[in-house]
Amino acid sequence: MLEYLPQEVRDGLEAAKKRDQRRRSRLRVQLGDAVFPILRMWDGGIALDADCTPRLRGLVDVYDGANHIFQCLIVASTTENGELICDFKRSTPVADKAALDFWRDENAPVGFLPKQ
Repeated sequence: MLEYLPQEVRDGLEAAKKRDQRRRSRLRVQLGDAVFPILRMWDGGIALDADCTPRLRGLVDVYDGANHIFQCLIVASTTENGELICDFKRSTPVADKAALDFWRDENAPVGFLPKQ
């Protein structure tokens, strides 16, 4: 249906679609001091605006607003239909405390009282 419209109208519709996706999405990629909005995200990757994003590769941080939610290792990025498609090798959720390196018993005492 869009192929019957003039090229200027199609370009305008595409630009409006990208602008709306950027405005709605709170997700963003931070690489050093640079910040790039995420258009779409799925299990194995993300889609960014190809016009304002350089080709990414390596470790990046993903934020939802001000919350740091993932650390991702990008191994490949391609450009398709004006989007930079980045594939992850790994995506690690960020925790607010260190991981335990021992097993914690559910019935263990919370603390010990000293002998007097």
